[in-house]
This record gives sequence, C-alpha cells and structure tokens, in this order.
Amino acid sequence: MANNKMLIEERQRDLGNFIVGRLLPFRKKRSVGPFVFIDHMGPTEIGPGRYMDVNQHPHIGLSTLTYLLEGEVEHRDSSGAVKIITPGNVGFMSAGKGVTHTERTPNHLRDGNTYNVHGYQIWVALPKEKEQMEPRFDYYPNEVLPQWKENDLSITLIAGSAFGKFSPLRGYSHLFMVDVLAEKDTYLELKGYLKGEVAFVVVHGSIVDDGEEVVEGQMLISKTNEECALELKGNTRLLIFGGEPLPEERFLMWNFAASDKALLEQAKIRWEQKQFPQVPGDNTYIPFP
Repeated sequence: MANNKMLIEERQRDLGNFIVGRLLPFRKKRSVGPFVFIDHMGPTEIGPGRYMDVNQHPHIGLSTLTYLLEGEVEHRDSSGAVKIITPGNVGFMSAGKGVTHTERTPNHLRDGNTYNVHGYQIWVALPKEKEQMEPRFDYYPNEVLPQWKENDLSITLIAGSAFGKFSPLRGYSHLFMVDVLAEKDTYLELKGYLKGEVAFVVVHGSIVDDGEEVVEGQMLISKTNEECALELKGNTRLLIFGGEPLPEERFLMWNFAASDKALLEQAKIRWEQKQFPQVPGDNTYIPFP
C-alpha cells in the first residue's frame, strides 16, 4: 500500500443481537471531513428472538445518517418523527442541542419469517454554530437523489456535492457521500470531482491501489485528499465519503459529539438525570455506560 494511503480494518463489536463493524473513529484518524463515526451493520438475519431493538438513547452535536442496502429500520425520535427507513433511502437526524431516538425492526417484519438487514450508520459532526440547533429529522427517498452512469459505473450522490452535482441532503458543512457500483473492471478518477478529505468503504468486491487489493470490510483513506484514482474490479460497490474538515477538533463521548468537552459533560449529566426529551410513548432508557 502506497504511503499516501491509510488502510483501516473493520473492527467487530457485539451489540447483543447484532454484530457491527466499527470503521471510524480510528486511533490514527479520528475523522474524515466532518464524518466522525461509521458503523457497518450486518449483513445479518433478523427473525424470531433476533430483532433490532435499540432503546431510547441520546445524541448532541451531530447528525446521524442511516443508509440501508437491505432490510428496514423504524426510526422514532423526540422531535416526534416516525419513519421506516428502507434500502436506498436516507434518514438524516440532526441532534443539535439534544435528541433522543430508538431504532427497531418494524412490526410488519415481526411475522415469524427471517429477513436480511445490512447498512451503515454514520455520524456527521455539526459545525460549531449549529451544535445548539433545534433537533430535526429529514428523510430523502432514493428517487430524489442524483443518479447517473459513466465509465461502467452506476453512481448515486447520497449527500452533499460531488461530480458537479448536488444532493438535496446538503448537510451543514462541505461534505459528500457517494454510492458507486462498478458493473465491470473500470477506473475511477477523483481529481477535480471531489473536494476535501476522502475515504472509501468497500461494501463488496475490491479495489486496487498501487497493485494492492483492498477488499470488503476495509476502508481506505487518501492522505492526498481528492488527488487520487482507483481501479475497481467488476461488481464492486463502494461508499465514498469525506469533505472539508471542521476548523475545530471534535470530541466524542458515548453518543455525544462537541467542539467543547464541557458540552459532553453537561449532556452526560442531563442524560443521567433524565432531562433529555423523550420519544413519545416510549419509556425505555439506555444508561450512560
């Protein structure tokens, strides 16, 4: 691997009924652009005795981006939002000064059958002036996202701006997230098409950089930012994400992100004293670890 790239192996962690792979943060790289956290969820089966039930938990200072490849997740939050997120569509919850939410297998999938679920849960740090914004939830169906084909690639712009196009999911700072599928062996040149730090998550298949193969479960970060190009093998799917880093360092504590550690401590106390808003009709509670 050339020394202008950083390779990160997915680290498995157990969430009760689910195994997830943590890609970011990494000890040598805490963020890529404004992206501070990426979990790879699945692929796994849900069914009797094995459903997704993530009880009420809080966030501050970030937006959560949920992008599914298979399955469905029901999102509920303290702003009153209720939405079933399905493959190819995007759930984007901005926590701001404080939000609580749950993530569950929808009731219509609790029917005795088994279903696959596979996707990514991503945190985008909010810029300092938006850290105390009012919480909100936005949903972007697949058909409103820019989609096009070029050079044997099928490309969807999930968020931000890239390749001269703009997603309706703009976020709050300069960023991009792109879903790329290579129909056959091809080449991807990024110079002039993206701006800022760049990382590649291999969903399936493989990419080749300087003669070295990067495979499923690995993330490649370019140290030269957008000045890079890759060879993609046929039937390879990539998520490309990044953007301009925020000017201040971001600190993480549990589910909280902030430019000031005092905000993290305040959020911890608020959660322990049950001062966060609640998801309507839900009295579950995940204690601060």
